[in-house]
Amino acid sequence: MSLITPVLVRGINNLSDARYCAGMGAEYLTFRLDPALPGYLQPEAVRELSGWVAGVQLVGEFDTLAVDEINTLAQACGLHYVLLHRRRPAEELARLTVPALKLIKWIPDMLPEDVEKRFHDQQNQVAGFLLATPPPHPLTPMQLAQLTQQARTYKIWLGPGFAGATSIRTFVERIQPAGLVLDGGEEIKTGLRDFTELEAIFEQLDDE
Repeated sequence: MSLITPVLVRGINNLSDARYCAGMGAEYLTFRLDPALPGYLQPEAVRELSGWVAGVQLVGEFDTLAVDEINTLAQACGLHYVLLHRRRPAEELARLTVPALKLIKWIPDMLPEDVEKRFHDQQNQVAGFLLATPPPHPLTPMQLAQLTQQARTYKIWLGPGFAGATSIRTFVERIQPAGLVLDGGEEIKTGLRDFTELEAIFEQLDDE
């Protein structure tokens, strides 16, 4: 399936999700390889899951793990990117052997100039920013305008929750983010998974 925007699916931990999301056109699949993160997977499990899919970029999620350990896992699992939960010094980022994406939080009362500085200071050190979790309240027109401008200036990936009451397709066409961030789920039992929510989003992003 061809999609109107790149899709990254986080927290892949089962074969059903891996094959379904790849088949629906997701370009990036993330696996939590840091023991500090919930849903942590052993490298062997990541290699097994990724061996069943083709044409996707493999991303490892990391929180507290040291750079040398991240690089070792990146090589062992054939990662194309890493997704970092915490901000790292520039010298650490420079030592990574694969490009880094940065997970960031939406801070509702953060001044626009501080938001701009946060993006500007890190833009040359990372391959993109992931705003996966939306604010607790719908975006105001001013916030939406600011987010649109930021998405045109920086490589910002957004979770579908930012769309609010707007359809995902309309939101993506209006904001034009670098991509959409979705979450994987749990199998009901081995080989059985309810894809109703994911299917609804993928259908809206269908380019045909």
